[in-house]
Amino acid sequence: MRTIFHLDLDAFFVSVERILDPSLEGKPVIVGGDPHGRGVVAACSYEARRFGLHSAMPIRTAFKLCPQGIYLHGHFKEYSRYSRAVKNILSGYAPVIEQASVDEFYMDFTGCRRMYGSMFELASHLQKKIWVKLSLPCSIGIGGNKTVAKIGSDCMKPMGITYILPGMEKEFLAPMPVETIPGVGKVTMRELNSKGIYKIDDITKLPSDYFAAAFGKYGIDLWLKANGEGSEYLTVEREQKSISKETTFGSDVVNKEIIYNTLFELTGKVCHSLRENNWQAATITIKLRYSDFQTITRSKTIKPSSDDDKVIFETALNMLKKAQTRRVAVRLIGIGLTKFNEFSEQEVLFEDIEIKRKKLLRAVDWLRRKYNYSIITMGAQ
Repeated sequence: MRTIFHLDLDAFFVSVERILDPSLEGKPVIVGGDPHGRGVVAACSYEARRFGLHSAMPIRTAFKLCPQGIYLHGHFKEYSRYSRAVKNILSGYAPVIEQASVDEFYMDFTGCRRMYGSMFELASHLQKKIWVKLSLPCSIGIGGNKTVAKIGSDCMKPMGITYILPGMEKEFLAPMPVETIPGVGKVTMRELNSKGIYKIDDITKLPSDYFAAAFGKYGIDLWLKANGEGSEYLTVEREQKSISKETTFGSDVVNKEIIYNTLFELTGKVCHSLRENNWQAATITIKLRYSDFQTITRSKTIKPSSDDDKVIFETALNMLKKAQTRRVAVRLIGIGLTKFNEFSEQEVLFEDIEIKRKKLLRAVDWLRRKYNYSIITMGAQ
């Protein structure tokens, strides 16, 4: 049996904002921007949650529920800085660490009991050290796999520690609602509820074949998690799998020229990130959300892969024109790139025009890096 820790920084964005501005302590704080804008809640304090607020809630809805809250745009560079500081502390203890997100860390302490003694006391020590050194509260779950440890970390928030003893996983999960299982969203929850399945224990009472027939491969995974099983091994190298940018318009847009120009600007930014990593992308995805919240995505794989704004924009624009079939205002537009490989000059060794263009793009990147992104603007043609 393995020993996996899941450390979750409590209300992380809010905690960092309170370090930067101590006067926010004890007040309902919401990170997400203008309460009268079109964004969503990125994070909110426990004081704000008492009013029914939660992450991913439309910011306007949050303001209706909690008009007295303090709404902040957030300091995202500071969040990254504090996240690195937490990881540096954990690196001094854990032989294997997987950073799942900016505020979540898995650690594998299998075989470390002789070194550290009680795993509960080790978790308490880590929790206190992060608080003393960084003033950041965190909760920790300890279990035999990643799923159980993650669920455990959420049980006693804030500043809680939950240790699920080996062999007790199924009993620990049994009384919890099905949406406690990571990956079970509102759609799956409603579908399970419609079948009379409300608690995790309800899942375990049915055979795995039932879930395989109802949900396919995902159903089997769901059944295994409900029975206390999950991945036991951490992913140490978390290779970036995608680059994306999107924009939610301040007011719904009908003018196609504005939409196309916005897509062009977003394309320039994702291509800039590509070249900064010396990558080329093979798959391009566009995202279109109408004012009634209907969302459409379209993807296309190109050969050869590219890091050229022109190539990627033309592909994205063509997909967008084909996808935008409704005469409804647009709320959001976005573009994403996946399936990366490293750029090689040899691929275009005998294509003089192509090499010249790549040198031009890298010169543009150099100027943007030295000054700022908006120092130079490229045309769509």
